[in-house]
Amino acid sequence: MFGIPGKQAVTITPKAAAQITKLMASAGHAGLRIGIKKGGCAGMEYTMEYVDAADPNDEVVNQDGACVMIAPMAQMFLFGTEIDYETTLLESGFKFNNPNVTEACGCGESIKFDDALAVK
Repeated sequence: MFGIPGKQAVTITPKAAAQITKLMASAGHAGLRIGIKKGGCAGMEYTMEYVDAADPNDEVVNQDGACVMIAPMAQMFLFGTEIDYETTLLESGFKFNNPNVTEACGCGESIKFDDALAVK
């Protein structure tokens, strides 16, 4: 919906692709849908859910064997985002390197976008 011809909506690092592929194989799902919702101390939060098929309006990104579907309402917020998977001494999880984020809370769980993009 918000794509640029010849450019994927999001990119997936090799570590993230490997983790998504592993999760989908173990859970028996077709892919991972990524979205956003209101919440958290900064105003918005990322959502992730297993899906068996893409919705007609999802933006589908296939990279290195990983399938990510972007929910329609999240597409303008996620365009240009790099999805990574990090493992540290204390935690592991997906990290969104999103150029559209203007602010994030201290714990990193919620984000804020430019008011021009904000969901009213």
